[in-house]
Amino acid sequence: MNLLPAPDSANHFLENHLHLLHSSFRHYVGRNLADMEWEGTATAQALWEAPFALLSHNTAADPVFTYGNRQALALFALDWNALTRLPSRYSAEPLAREEREHLLQTVNRQGYIGHYSGVRISSAGERFLIRNAIVWNLRDAAGNYSGQAAFFDNW
Repeated sequence: MNLLPAPDSANHFLENHLHLLHSSFRHYVGRNLADMEWEGTATAQALWEAPFALLSHNTAADPVFTYGNRQALALFALDWNALTRLPSRYSAEPLAREEREHLLQTVNRQGYIGHYSGVRISSAGERFLIRNAIVWNLRDAAGNYSGQAAFFDNW
């Protein structure tokens, strides 16, 4: 399966975005996502198919998801179009949103946080606990900030 059933230009955009996730993760965390070097399309495809959840959101006043791999889409019971229109705050229940906002502000200041745990909710209303998540800032080689990403493999 391709990254998305979309034209090549969309896949090129996604490959560039995943390179940003990968390089920012390496910068802040000190290792590669999925323990693999960046190899372009092959790495992007591996991240899409990975058994862990990988998500990102943008810098909007109310950040919207910009990426979710196949595992993330399954956990949140969303398709690609629904995910990439969803403000990321809706991944947490209303009572947990203040805690989530505090987490994101901490990540913004520190660059990343490891070992985050919290309850998330799918579009079907299913609650699940994520454990040991890593959340990090997305910054390009020039230091431009473009959002945040999350990786977790324990839920």
